[in-house]
Amino acid sequence: MTSQGHHHGHTHGHGHGHAEDHGRGHHHHHHHGERIDNALEGSAEGLRTLWFSFAVLAATTVVQAVIAALSGSVALLGDTVHNATDALTALPLALAFVLGRRAATRRYTYGFGRAEDLAGVFVVLVIAVSAAFAGYEAVRRLLDPQDITHLPAVAAAGLVGFAGNEWVARARIRTGRRIGSAALVADGLHARTDGFTSLAVLLGAGGAALGWRYADPLIGLVITGMILLVLRGAAREIWHRLMDAVDPALVDAAEQALSRVEGVRKVGVVRMRWLGHTLRAETSVEVDPGLTVVQAHAVAVAAEHALLHAVPRLTGATVHIDHADAAGQDAHAALHHHLAR
Repeated sequence: MTSQGHHHGHTHGHGHGHAEDHGRGHHHHHHHGERIDNALEGSAEGLRTLWFSFAVLAATTVVQAVIAALSGSVALLGDTVHNATDALTALPLALAFVLGRRAATRRYTYGFGRAEDLAGVFVVLVIAVSAAFAGYEAVRRLLDPQDITHLPAVAAAGLVGFAGNEWVARARIRTGRRIGSAALVADGLHARTDGFTSLAVLLGAGGAALGWRYADPLIGLVITGMILLVLRGAAREIWHRLMDAVDPALVDAAEQALSRVEGVRKVGVVRMRWLGHTLRAETSVEVDPGLTVVQAHAVAVAAEHALLHAVPRLTGATVHIDHADAAGQDAHAALHHHLAR
């Protein structure tokens, strides 16, 4: 017997973990629709953050582009390109959030949440291109130093770039972690690296004011190294999502919650996977073989209920019911030849 997420939207009460509510006679209701609403709210929050990011970085890019044209600063031009690229990464992420809100179909039975992870791959590639561009510009400036004019304006543009990127980075990372979107966190890290690149423009302008022509390209090389470090972290995060990796602490929490469910004798393997910024789970629990079908189903419902409380951003779970055969026979013997490796 398996509890398949209970998509028929039934209502059930509970007492575990909420003694104060139980004492008042209250019951919690966990409709499938409520879980979907929470997931959609996460997508809506992500979209709001992305459009905010796009507006801030677009304005920053315009300011820097004007000053770059007036000053002839190659470093500022490179930073302007970085900020423009970062603004544009909001578009595929926004498309992914919109796509992820579509209902599941008979072909895409788990829905379209994975579109976020594909957008995350695009963001990682953009970070890599930014690192390559920053490194190229730094080396080129070392080989062919150039004087910079309008130094105060260039320095101001660097500060504008840093402030805009850091503002956007904090918003993206905060929202991404709150809703569980690895792609949005990766894009926030990208914005943060571009902010440090903007500071390099400021420091380079200061070095130029002191007559040191190599200040800007040397700092540019340092920033390139920092971008590569962030690239490594962002790539690892997206790799984990694409490979269905989850925090082991979530698995521990799920196992502990299941073990406390009345009627569960033993907890089997717990598996989880991210679909965008929501989680799905599947597991098996062992119950008394003397239970009726209705009683065993009630245990499965209670087990899923416990998981929904224990695991943040979990939108549903499949709970398979096992039993200990008194005669010592393997209830899954017919499946062994299908599962053999």
